[in-house]
Amino acid sequence: MEADYVIVGAGSAGCAMAYRLSEAGHSVLVIEHGGTDAGPFIQMPGALSYPMNMARYDWGYQSEPEPHLGNRRLACPRGKVIGGSSSINGMVYVRGHACDYDHWRDQGAGGWGYADVLPYFKRMESWHDGGHGGDPAWRGTDGPLHVSRGPRDNPLTRAFVEAGAQAGYQRTGDYNGEQQEGVGPFDMTVWQGQRWSAANAYLRPALKRDNCDLIRALVTRVVIEEGRAVGVETLRKGRREVVRARAEVILAASSINSPKLLMLSGIGPGAHLGEHGIAVQADRPGVGQNLQDHLELYIQMAASQPVSLFKYWNLLGKGFVGARWLLGRKGLGASNQFESGGFIRSDAGVNYPDIQFHFLPIAVRYDGKAAAEGHGFQAHVGPMRSASRGAVSLRSNEPSDAPVIRFNYMSQESDWVDFRKCIRLTREIFAQDAFKPFVSHEIQPGADVTSEADLDDFIRAHAESAYHPCGTCRMGRADDRQAVVDPQGRVIGVERLRVADSSIFPRITNGNLNAPSIMVGEKIADHVLGRTPLSPENAEPWMHPSWQVQQR
Repeated sequence: MEADYVIVGAGSAGCAMAYRLSEAGHSVLVIEHGGTDAGPFIQMPGALSYPMNMARYDWGYQSEPEPHLGNRRLACPRGKVIGGSSSINGMVYVRGHACDYDHWRDQGAGGWGYADVLPYFKRMESWHDGGHGGDPAWRGTDGPLHVSRGPRDNPLTRAFVEAGAQAGYQRTGDYNGEQQEGVGPFDMTVWQGQRWSAANAYLRPALKRDNCDLIRALVTRVVIEEGRAVGVETLRKGRREVVRARAEVILAASSINSPKLLMLSGIGPGAHLGEHGIAVQADRPGVGQNLQDHLELYIQMAASQPVSLFKYWNLLGKGFVGARWLLGRKGLGASNQFESGGFIRSDAGVNYPDIQFHFLPIAVRYDGKAAAEGHGFQAHVGPMRSASRGAVSLRSNEPSDAPVIRFNYMSQESDWVDFRKCIRLTREIFAQDAFKPFVSHEIQPGADVTSEADLDDFIRAHAESAYHPCGTCRMGRADDRQAVVDPQGRVIGVERLRVADSSIFPRITNGNLNAPSIMVGEKIADHVLGRTPLSPENAEPWMHPSWQVQQR
């Protein structure tokens, strides 16, 4: 039970690392607590609301009662399955904005500016535009991760982009290319009708090599001897076993479980570890801090004609969609249905987008409950860069106990201002001519919800996590007391131990986090291998020429 590299977590970044490290000839052992990702619930894109709500595939984490959201506990799904959260997510593929990475670099993550990460996004992708526009020069063509687009057959899906343009926003043929800002088609991690998770893209090919193995076990701590990580302790079929790493231990266990594991191993805020009787190996006050997420609201409209996907929202309809998918990976089941969306700026003076839209041609919740009104459609909308910060901490020193997750959502006044704008701007898009043939009335919040107090009540009761937690093992300069890892992912204060997942993000990126998480795995793999990083690409991203004075 030993290998050159022991990777904890077969998720987005862990699978990418396993692929690259084994490709270079090193022996790799991946440890995953969850089970198989086989079966239609995970592999069929259209079934995405199922795995996220199945205890079999999800760690089942919840936030503590959130004081600014009426003390609601919000779900915090994390994939407990081969492929990690890339096996239970909505499959929306967003690199993030160029300015996100320049901000990382400027905050002390040297070598992580947009010019530095763009070559890694290209290396990991095989992009298929489906004839919907975009410039292939900005995209990758032969990476392991297939990225495609849905057929965009539904008239509502096309109406959203049309309405956005009528409202005065830019159209963009590829928000992952030169121009993120605007409305247009969405990318998804789907290939030939199947969810293209990190497991399908990276782990399966890696496991075909003799030097890469996967074991199922719960990792309880990193074993540290004389300031060096030498392996991990696991619980496997009721027995404690130590798996040894000849070169390094790499934590890729998620922004919730990576800080938890560091703290269980004695790496974290000294006083907090002391409270739980854990001997301090490295006093790092930043472990578990800096927790960020995206919150969103569903703005739902009832449709005046039966054009939405609601006609399939019954036993017979779902059976038909499932059968078509099983027989040929075709039909509605072959898409995540998030086929249009957009990124806009909330105000003049904001230099790059800070609001994201996901458009869906049905009025339904993430847990699969459809709106009572029947036919409808919705936009998920939320601010991208909330100033609120939370933390992950230990509930006890017992590895099987869930950690304490406090997001501290909506704790800044600016969050409320931003969300009110999100509602107003979404309503404005839905009021454009392109939607006139399809709109009956507003389901949620409801046309009468207009005052600041009423909007705030709606936000308090209905804001949901977009399931993008990150930031809890922040990357920064080695002399930064709040940083947990240096710009090569090395845990500061412990040798031969790295973290590579969304926990190292200094600040949350625009959009969904699967793509940047995989990119982190790709780039840190090069650091682990001691390779010179890929040459920076100084591509100039599009910025609105009048951003100082215009909102659109």
